[in-house]
Amino acid sequence: MDIRVWVILAAVVALAFVGYLVFSILRQEEGNKKMQDLSRAIRQGAMVFLRREFITLTLFTVVMVIILAFLIEPKPWVALAYFLGTLTSALAGFLGVNIATKANNRTANAAIKSWAKALRLAFSSGAVMGFSVVGLGLLGLTVISIFFDDIYVWLGFAFGASAVALFLRVGGGIFTKSADVGADLVGKVEKGIPEDDPRNPAVIADLVGDNVGDIAGMGSDLYESYVSALAAAMVLGVIAFKTQGVMMPLLLGAIGIIVSIIGALFVRPKEFKGSFEEQVKKAHAVMNRGVYISNILMIAASYFVITGYLGSDGLGIFWALILGLGCGFLIGQVTEYFTSEHKPVLGIAKASQTGPAINIIEGISMGMFSTVIPVILVAVTTVSAFRVADHYFAGAGLLGIAIAAVGMLINLGMLLAMDCYGPIADNAAGIAQMAGLGKDVRGRCEALDAVGNTTAALGKGFAIASAALASLAWLATYFKVANITVASITNVDVIAGLFIGVMMTFLFCALAMKGVSSGASSVVNEVRRQFKEIKGLMEGKTNPDYVSCVDIATKRALKSMLLPGVLVILVPLLIGFTLGVEAVAGVLTGALLAGFLVAVMMANAGGAWDNAKKYIEAGNLGGKGSPAHKAAVIGDTVGDPFKDTAGPALNILIKLIGKVAVIFAPLFLLFS
Repeated sequence: MDIRVWVILAAVVALAFVGYLVFSILRQEEGNKKMQDLSRAIRQGAMVFLRREFITLTLFTVVMVIILAFLIEPKPWVALAYFLGTLTSALAGFLGVNIATKANNRTANAAIKSWAKALRLAFSSGAVMGFSVVGLGLLGLTVISIFFDDIYVWLGFAFGASAVALFLRVGGGIFTKSADVGADLVGKVEKGIPEDDPRNPAVIADLVGDNVGDIAGMGSDLYESYVSALAAAMVLGVIAFKTQGVMMPLLLGAIGIIVSIIGALFVRPKEFKGSFEEQVKKAHAVMNRGVYISNILMIAASYFVITGYLGSDGLGIFWALILGLGCGFLIGQVTEYFTSEHKPVLGIAKASQTGPAINIIEGISMGMFSTVIPVILVAVTTVSAFRVADHYFAGAGLLGIAIAAVGMLINLGMLLAMDCYGPIADNAAGIAQMAGLGKDVRGRCEALDAVGNTTAALGKGFAIASAALASLAWLATYFKVANITVASITNVDVIAGLFIGVMMTFLFCALAMKGVSSGASSVVNEVRRQFKEIKGLMEGKTNPDYVSCVDIATKRALKSMLLPGVLVILVPLLIGFTLGVEAVAGVLTGALLAGFLVAVMMANAGGAWDNAKKYIEAGNLGGKGSPAHKAAVIGDTVGDPFKDTAGPALNILIKLIGKVAVIFAPLFLLFS
């Protein structure tokens, strides 16, 4: 029997697990009418955003399908694979957001009676996104490989996934921070009302942004990384090990699904009553237990499967997988250190006592410093994976790099469940606040939300690191399909490509942050208008117009993401057709190096600013309303587009630019 049948079975098991989770979630009580109305408003706003995004995405997809169908061999199958990649990624994003917006009020309601039940419900809701991503990604790629024995068709599927990530990650990031910054500037700074206050017209848009940015956006980002790593490993695997090399990445993906499900089933907290800090610590321990169990099972299972399938030649592949797994884990720990209540965050909080300028200087310097260890880890992993794979089987070095990327993403179902848990817990805390639930209930929800802040920061660090390794795998793939072995820096075309690749990083960030600035300004003006014109709004006697803020943020996000999206596709094409394949290698290298460093810096600085603000709000250094708190709020506002818009957008840049280069490499060769 073809081993891919077993892989498809594992993917189906993942989707069946999603079905079970959805059934369990929807059986839970929705809470009182106020909670249901708030949840419905969030869901309607999210669906409005997704509908407009998908309409624009459809037009983009039609254009790309036509281009691929006429230009890229084998015609039209690459175009068909591209369409299927787009469809499956969009479906995963829709499923994740749809369930998340139905679970937020259920989580808040569960917290009335049970901390453990609320935690379990929020985690299960995040797992819907996690296992939709791995199930649909592995299923789609495996089916494509059964019907088409052509590497360009496999790569076309991954290219389609990138298009969705471009729209949901970049567009969603601009939307969520436009709403968040706009809500904060008028609500906290001007009016002095707390976060998630129902009087603030932008508060629903802010909660919508959590879903479209941190669930649909993060899910599509990691869907792309997951499929990209598998596809690159398949291409490099067929070169090194022939048919067995194609099967191995798919088989590893299947094992990863099974062990992730086992790990997720161990996230079953028992009822617990303790202080806020104790609840946070307990929730971390419960979810970490699932991660540790899935990692240990993956190490054991992959050893027996790889050596059983490839013999002693496969030992290098096994060690490359472990290197990637370990790299992902260590980068998570580094991210946790720089963004949680440790010395870096406490340093930023203390700097806030001397004003916003020092807060911002401290945050930026800390973000820059935080790049050191992740870069060293990725460098060591890359070199070690190449050498150990090549040592056990000559010529498998580049495959080792791709397998290291697969190793980092192999337990994605479990890891993404933890990440998507965060926005659901955040929404639940917001609903608990706006629905006026009791102090104990709000305390439980806020404890769950505090855990979500950490898992979100870990998720961003993980997403950046996996994007870097996946991009390295695509760079290796590009060298193979473009028939080049060296891109020498003595070649002026390569030097030009390097400069352009680095420049793309800063241009992409600038456009994304400009989109947030423009969108937030529009939201601020709308919120100010409503407070001025709607009588009784500040007193809570009249409801604000939430829909208008959602609509404004959506339009701004779609408008702002178009130019970055066009540039990331056009630039490698222009360089390839004018300067040739080696210059494109320079573009990919420059974008990867600069993009990885800037993304890590922005994500960690933004996360640290956020948690420094929360540390002060907990009653330290003067607490809420103090000069230190006001300075920290400004730092957090600067950090919002850092960690949730520009930083994550760079993940898409460094991966998508590589896919464009690989897909169009035959045409570059034809015109050179």
